[in-house]
Amino acid sequence: MDDENLLKADERIDQLYSQDVQIIQNPHCFAFSLDAVLLADFVRPNKKRQANIIDLCAGNGAIGLFLHNKLGGHFTEVELQRPIADMAERTIKLNRLEERYDVLNMDIKDIYNQIPKDSADIVLCNPPYFPNNEHSQKNPNRALAIARHEITTNLTMVVEKMSGLLKMNGRGYLVHRPDRLAEILTELTSHRLAPKRIRFIHPKPDREANIVLIEVIKDGGNGGIRIVPPLVVNQPNGEYGPEVQQLLYGDKK
Repeated sequence: MDDENLLKADERIDQLYSQDVQIIQNPHCFAFSLDAVLLADFVRPNKKRQANIIDLCAGNGAIGLFLHNKLGGHFTEVELQRPIADMAERTIKLNRLEERYDVLNMDIKDIYNQIPKDSADIVLCNPPYFPNNEHSQKNPNRALAIARHEITTNLTMVVEKMSGLLKMNGRGYLVHRPDRLAEILTELTSHRLAPKRIRFIHPKPDREANIVLIEVIKDGGNGGIRIVPPLVVNQPNGEYGPEVQQLLYGDKK
């Protein structure tokens, strides 16, 4: 099947040039954002061993696919919404990575039915950021609303499943909103996940952080949290800063 025949209505193929990866996108359904690129960059490289890697709330599989050169092992992409899981499956075929990637179209609350507890070396998650309450303004598009708001899952569920899947001393990686940091850290520590590294992402030099990246170790020791240097996405003129340019385009720009 050629690349064009992998596409359905309203879909396009975008490329992360720095990782030589193509991703099938649909703006009416799901499209990865810079958050996915930033989380993949935050993950520590490890090609020395064949790791078992789980990507929860995987969307179209972007984060896992961005890591195909950085991590050795097998990836399982877990996505609830069938049309989006289908995009992930076709994106894996597009990149000819079927031997290393599987897609599970299921609710993460049922994940232990398919993946044993204490079996993962690495668990990734870019979850819905916004609480689901009567005051939250949700996108009228159901697919986009589920991706952004805690309609079908929530922070507690995500952290619980991340902890349950990880082996002792396994690493978890989470991207989220800094305004929920206190809640996030409480959930992590109460589920045996010790925060070890945190990075804040700022949209511009004079703006507060709007993204936080967190690395945890299951049953890791207390203390020793590193707050690594922040990343500023845009320069004052509105153009991407040099680090983001490198993450997106590599040496092409």
